[in-house]
Amino acid sequence: QVQLVESGGGLVQAGGSLRLSCAATDRTLSTYAMAWFRQTRGQEREFVAAISWNGGGVAYADSVKGRFTVSKDNANTVDLQMDSLKSEDTGVYYCAARRPLHPGVYRERDEYPYWGPGTQVTVSS
Repeated sequence: QVQLVESGGGLVQAGGSLRLSCAATDRTLSTYAMAWFRQTRGQEREFVAAISWNGGGVAYADSVKGRFTVSKDNANTVDLQMDSLKSEDTGVYYCAARRPLHPGVYRERDEYPYWGPGTQVTVSS
């Protein structure tokens, strides 16, 4: 079982910033494709951002382009820098991982077998 844990969530005012991190207890993140998804109560879990196994490729949902940045800071952490936060960004943010079959990114929820427990992000207005 691949173990992931998110951190960095919290309460922030609209227009502010948060930086989420996803860490693995093993070497998973050095070889796995990664992504961030988020879910609001009563809503489907939606794609936010993804990064290829080597950090060379990234993808973003249209709703966060220009505001969020996904990166691999080292072999064992994946970060999501969130700037210019809006109330609509509120939700539980989940880190996901999978072994890649190609060097690019994966955007679909059902492509990820491994998930962290999530971290709450609340943006007040």
